[in-house]
Amino acid sequence: MSVEVHPTALVAKGAELGDGAVVGPFCVVGEKVRIGAGTRLASHVVVEGSTDIGAGNQIHPFAVLGGPPQHTAYRGEDTGLVIGDNNIIREHATMNIGTVNGGGVTKVGSNGFYMIESHVGHDCVVGDNVILIKQATLGGHCQIGDFVIVGGLAAVHQFTRVGRHAMIGGLAAVVKDVIPYGSVWGNHAHLEGLNLVGLKRRGFSREAINTLRAAYRLLFADEGTFQERLDDTTETYAGSREVMEIIDFIRADASRPLCLPEREV
Repeated sequence: MSVEVHPTALVAKGAELGDGAVVGPFCVVGEKVRIGAGTRLASHVVVEGSTDIGAGNQIHPFAVLGGPPQHTAYRGEDTGLVIGDNNIIREHATMNIGTVNGGGVTKVGSNGFYMIESHVGHDCVVGDNVILIKQATLGGHCQIGDFVIVGGLAAVHQFTRVGRHAMIGGLAAVVKDVIPYGSVWGNHAHLEGLNLVGLKRRGFSREAINTLRAAYRLLFADEGTFQERLDDTTETYAGSREVMEIIDFIRADASRPLCLPEREV
């Protein structure tokens, strides 16, 4: 399968293009870029820096991938961006390379949908099947789990963790860690409950969802201290993989506080 490069595109010497890759009109591809098999750059796409893009991605006009980190300490170090397979990256979306202090690599998973003007900041680690809706923004060093949806115009603060299957509502300002399966919204965002719609769509069983709901009510109830409720939830629901994922998330080392409900549940 041959590579297709439009005559108006600028592909630097040293760039690697996989079988079936397409570089459309007026695209610019840097010398340290690798583009996987079947990935298509529609037109006016810029891919620069040490950027490794996997197979089967669809990248729309005016997206900029591998640009320098928006960090005042960056001094041109050779850091990188790694993007997985089968993502849709829409117009004007941006994803920056990492920083030396942040580990050096921004990582984006596979099967994601990054809508118009969405942004992935330096040193983020983004999982698979993630959706950033229009103009959603991830600050530097964020950790975003699989199947997370970040609503339009929402922003996730630097160093914040968002657990798997969580939902961030539109316009939310997320400055605290969001538990797996959680649903948050508001400015600043607070925990509104569980992402029940997402769990049902992804085929979680009724039993698993009911167990999560019961554990959520126990964990965020008004009685006792949070540590006591955390211990009680751990003991009561030790057999639930989903509940233990939330417990492990809460107990892990973190740079940001935990996003909590505004009111008792």
